[in-house]
Amino acid sequence: MFENLTNKLQAVFQRLGKRGILRESDVDEVLREIRLALLEADVHYKVVKDFIARVRERAIGAEVTKSLSPAQQVIKIVHQELVNVLGEAGRLELKGPVPYVIMLVGLQGAGKTTMAAKLARHLKQGGHLPLMVAGDIYRPAAITQLEVLGRQLELPVYSAGQQTPPPQICADGVREARRRGCDVVILDTAGRLQIDQEMMAELEAVKRAVQPVETLLVADAMTGQEAVNVAVGFHQRVGLTGLILCKVDGDARGGAAISMRAVTGVPIKFLGTGEKTDALEIFHPDRLATRILGMGDVLTLIERAEATFDQEQAERMERKLREASFDLEDFLEQLQQVRKMGPLSQLLDLMPGMGRLAQDISPEVTDRQFKRIEAMVLSMTPEERRNLRIFDASRKKRIARGSGTTVQELNTLLKQFQQMQRMMKQLGKQKKGMRGLMRMFG
Repeated sequence: MFENLTNKLQAVFQRLGKRGILRESDVDEVLREIRLALLEADVHYKVVKDFIARVRERAIGAEVTKSLSPAQQVIKIVHQELVNVLGEAGRLELKGPVPYVIMLVGLQGAGKTTMAAKLARHLKQGGHLPLMVAGDIYRPAAITQLEVLGRQLELPVYSAGQQTPPPQICADGVREARRRGCDVVILDTAGRLQIDQEMMAELEAVKRAVQPVETLLVADAMTGQEAVNVAVGFHQRVGLTGLILCKVDGDARGGAAISMRAVTGVPIKFLGTGEKTDALEIFHPDRLATRILGMGDVLTLIERAEATFDQEQAERMERKLREASFDLEDFLEQLQQVRKMGPLSQLLDLMPGMGRLAQDISPEVTDRQFKRIEAMVLSMTPEERRNLRIFDASRKKRIARGSGTTVQELNTLLKQFQQMQRMMKQLGKQKKGMRGLMRMFG
C-alpha cells in the first residue's frame, strides 16, 4: 500500500546520506520533499503541516547537529514522529459484563461482513467464543455470506431474516449469546454508499439497544482521503472507539492510515491484509512506520511464521536440516506451509531491504511458480522424493508429463535442490553453522 511513498522517502534519505554535515537549508530542502511525498500519498494537509513542523524543530536542534551521522539521525526523527502520528498499538478493550459487544460500522463495500469473520477468528484463537450477528438486512446475500463464513470457522451466527428491525436483531443476538455461553458478540451492521441520516439514526438505535464496548469503523484504504472524511462523519454521530483499515494489500496510496488517527483522535486497531479470514494484523504503529520507511517488518514476519508452522513440525525440520537429511518430501511440506503465510511479494516486503525486489514480483506469477514446483514434486513417487540418485530419463519424462511441466524445468528443480542439500551438509559439519543460521532468521 505504501509503495510510492516508501520509494520517494528512500530516495530522499539516500541523497541525505551523501552529506556529511547538515545545514538548516539542507534540512528545509529535505523536508520540502518529504512534505510533497506525504501529500501525494493522500495524507491530510493539516497532518502533514504539523508533522513537518515537529520534524524540523528536532532536525535543526542539537540532537542532529551534534550527531556523528546527521542523516541517520533525521531518519530516526522521521520514524519517531510517524509513530507519534499513528498512535498507540491496537488492542480491544473487552471490559465490563459478559458478553462483550463489538459493533462494526462503515460504508457499503468496505468489507464489514468479511471483517466480522476475521475478527471472530482472531478472538477464537485468543481463547474467546464469539457469536456473529447478521444485522445487515438491506444488502442482498449479506446474511447468507455471514452464515457461510460462520460454518467455515465453526462459529455460531445469529440471524432473523430481513423483516425484523436491526436494533431488535442485535438485541436478540446478545440474548442468544448469553444463552449459548458466548463471551463476545460481533455485530455486522448495514452500510450505505454514502453517509445519510437514516443510516446514522439506525446505528444510534442499535448502539442504545446493546451498549457495545467497542464501536469499530471498517474503512477502505483504497478510498484514500475520503476514508478520513468518512471516519470523522461516523465518529461525530456514533462515537467510534477504534478503526480497522482494510484492503491495505491493495494499490492504495496509504495516506489514510497516517491521517485517520491524527484527524479523528481514534486509534487504529487492526489492518486487513487480504480477503481470507486469516488476513488480519494487529496494528503496531512502530512496525507500520518502519514499513513506510522501507525498513521491512521482521516481527510481523515472525508472528506469521509462528501462526502457520506447527512447533513439533518446526523442531523436526530443524533436526533434519542439522543432520542434512532434508529431502523433497520435506521440501514439499515446507513449500505448502510457506504458501499459507501469504503471497511471496508480501513476505519479501516484510524483510529489511527486500521491498524493491517485492515490487518487481507479481503475486500471480509467484503463485503459479509455486504450483508448478508443487505439481512436479507431487508427480514423484515417495521413493523418488527421498532418493535423487534413482532419477533417469524415463522417470523424468513421466514426472514432467504428469505435472504439465518440461524435463528442463524438472532438471532445474533437481539441480537447485541438490545445491541446497550440499549447502546444508556443509553447515551441518560446522560446529556453530546451524545455530548461526537460525540466529540470522530469528
